[in-house]
Amino acid sequence: MPPEKDFDNKRVVIVGGSSGIGLAVAEKVALQGAKVVIVSSNAERLQGAIKSIGGETQGQAVDVSDEKAVERLFTKLGAFDHLVFTAGDSLHLHELADTDLKQARRAFELRYWSALASVKYGSPQIRKGGSVVLTTGIAGQRPQSGWTIAASVCGTIEALTRALAVELAPIRVNAVSPGVVRTNLWQNMSSSEREQLFESVGKRLPVGRVGEAHDIAQAYLFLMKEEFATGQTIVVDGGTVLV
Repeated sequence: MPPEKDFDNKRVVIVGGSSGIGLAVAEKVALQGAKVVIVSSNAERLQGAIKSIGGETQGQAVDVSDEKAVERLFTKLGAFDHLVFTAGDSLHLHELADTDLKQARRAFELRYWSALASVKYGSPQIRKGGSVVLTTGIAGQRPQSGWTIAASVCGTIEALTRALAVELAPIRVNAVSPGVVRTNLWQNMSSSEREQLFESVGKRLPVGRVGEAHDIAQAYLFLMKEEFATGQTIVVDGGTVLV
């Protein structure tokens, strides 16, 4: 059965699309006919993503924490239909007393300020009927001890999503909130620690496992296609907030 072509003639810009959830989104929209532009600060990973997706996929190596670079990026890109922001770095989960505030600021720099800059300079280029999909996480709704910074960032993105949906209307602005997902965000842990985490978390979830990038990617496609949803955060967490 041939793949659906819901994104024929659509141009989708994915900031953070060279790995993890962003790459999974890029792969899925490309299969459905989209012309994909991947934005990443990692040039080597970017080239690998472009090669793996193929087709008309384009890439831009940009430091998204540099506001002027983000402005130049979107000026150069021109018109497009959907903006997806999935950029993130390794998670730093520490008790408050052990929290390095410089690292904490870095988390906000990439996950909040870079997202805001991308929307500020990208939204004027979005065509009629287009959308923005941001990325948050269930830490904001179900924080655990040591998740103070992660919860703060996630809560901020949810509030930003609602505010932007009002200010940028009729452009739709939504967010996806994943639970624990098997991606390189956990690369600061050893492989054995990661697998132990994934196994222990997965056993507690109603679905019996942690998420994979392709599981979460489906939610981004839904929000891009669903023309009556805006200001919403879609939780895709295997039931984490329930247990």
